[in-house]
Amino acid sequence: MNGTNLFQESIIRDMSEGVLTIAFDGVIGYVNPAAEEILNMRADMLVGKRFALCFFEYAENDRFTQAVLDAVYDRDSAHRSIVPYFDGNITRQLQVTSSFLMNGSEKAGLIVVFNDISELSELRDAVKAMERIRTLNSRLDKRYRLLSETFGRFLSDDIVRELLETPDGLALGGRKRKITIMMSDLRGFTAMSERMEPGKLLSMLNHYLGEMTEIIQKHGGTIIEFIGDGIMAIFGAPAYFDDHAEKAVAAGVEMQSRMVEVNRWNEENGCPALEMGIGINTGDVIVGNIGSEKRTKYGVVGSQVNLTGRIESYTVGGQVLISPTTRSLIKAPMEIGSELEVSPKGVNEKIVLSQVVGLGAPYHVHASVHSSAPNALARPIDVKFSVIDGKHCSDADAKGVFTAVSDSQAVLFTNSALRPLDTSKSPSAEMCLQKCFANLRAAG
Repeated sequence: MNGTNLFQESIIRDMSEGVLTIAFDGVIGYVNPAAEEILNMRADMLVGKRFALCFFEYAENDRFTQAVLDAVYDRDSAHRSIVPYFDGNITRQLQVTSSFLMNGSEKAGLIVVFNDISELSELRDAVKAMERIRTLNSRLDKRYRLLSETFGRFLSDDIVRELLETPDGLALGGRKRKITIMMSDLRGFTAMSERMEPGKLLSMLNHYLGEMTEIIQKHGGTIIEFIGDGIMAIFGAPAYFDDHAEKAVAAGVEMQSRMVEVNRWNEENGCPALEMGIGINTGDVIVGNIGSEKRTKYGVVGSQVNLTGRIESYTVGGQVLISPTTRSLIKAPMEIGSELEVSPKGVNEKIVLSQVVGLGAPYHVHASVHSSAPNALARPIDVKFSVIDGKHCSDADAKGVFTAVSDSQAVLFTNSALRPLDTSKSPSAEMCLQKCFANLRAAG
């Protein structure tokens, strides 16, 4: 071997890459020390032997063998590939590169160089895995936001979080909890809806509900549902807080105060003025997912829910009436406008409802109570009316006379026996008297 060949062999022997020389008949001519280490085979096990017979012991090495044989059979171009190689103990990832051994201008065989790139491969796989994880997280985040935004149009943020973050958030069932319930309703809305154009009616209703929703959620309330123009909300569930009664009352008073702005918007947009009544009650109820496997809603059930509905039915426009239980839990300074003793259905004894018009620190909310005196009519108006008991209208018509009216009140003389808070419907006058008890007098 001349000096040049000795010099080249010295370089190849000291290389960290594995090197094989293979003649075109497939016989291995040279193996450097790095190749022995990478392949875990001694040079005397390889040199002078056909390459195709050296690596058939393990099926895992088929791709390595094929990559080298492809280079042997293809004498027109060099080859490069990344293949696994199993040395009997571990599997390595090898980058295999082939080029031609030249004898002058003639191709005399192949020189095959391979690097152990297992660590780089693992790093590459880790980077790919991280990129894949980031992509999946991005998709999950988009889906989470979509679900949150979609559910959020129908449910409160608290309910959405419980559904998405709690493992059994969608499971049917509930738990008993002491909470505060609020129900609100617009006065005369049904009759109003029959006279308004549908688009304008919905625009007015959506604006009103949007304003009320903002206040309820500001005070930690969870809206259970909109029932037409009515709102049912709870305070103290799903997320519990001790001052749920105070926050519910503060929300109710602020809602009544906001009605001034709502009606200003109504006037600017050619819509009629609205009046709302709010009933609030505190008690033990069952809260949770109610329904079937196909249709489920987050709701509350129990006698206290029914009582809240009764309390709301006693309100006139502009009022917030609260139960004795709710009042007993209020620690903030409270301004009471009036009190009313009632006998709600389902309650064994009379209870006193309190009309709240203001709540002090830390809430500082107040709702103005407008009570304009009815103006005497130049000529009394004869009317026929029916008394509404709950949701049932009496069959017999009663007779009476309107002698004075205002925007929200009227004075009626009648021989019929009426009680404070009775609701009357008067078809003959094409109007509905909604609990105008303040100046109601019965002649007799």
